Amino acid sequence: MNLYAIAVVMAVIWVAVTGSLTIHNLLFGFLLSTLALGLIREQVDGAGYVTRTIRFISLVWLFLVELAKSAWKVAAMVISPNMNLQPGIFAYPLTVQRDFEITLLANLITLTPGTLSVDVSEDRKILYVHAVDCSDVEGTIRDIREGFERKIMETFE
Repeated sequence: MNLYAIAVVMAVIWVAVTGSLTIHNLLFGFLLSTLALGLIREQVDGAGYVTRTIRFISLVWLFLVELAKSAWKVAAMVISPNMNLQPGIFAYPLTVQRDFEITLLANLITLTPGTLSVDVSEDRKILYVHAVDCSDVEGTIRDIREGFERKIMETFE
């Protein structure tokens, strides 16, 4: 069984044993189970479990930061008196190769205000993205590559 699934099950058991169904208690149970599984990682064949968990939390944090920044930018665009927007679709060259990673990247892009993943090429090398403002396509591509895509590759290597 996947170590993440075991950690989630252990966290749910923690919530049941403590009798406190709160998000804080669930997160605390997950943290405890992560630490416990990290201590016995050689026995359960998960040498990089703690490192991967930290990288996953880092990916979630990056998403939340990008979500806030994008929401702020879109809100500023909407309330500005002159919306000087250049909407369009651009081709994003993918570095990630596995279906799961491509799907995760596409979903993170779609969940960020102002962008929408439209399609993936047949050979899975290009992701087509619609942006509310395509005035700096190269900058947007660089931000995605150095942000979401890099964190996904680090987390799921």
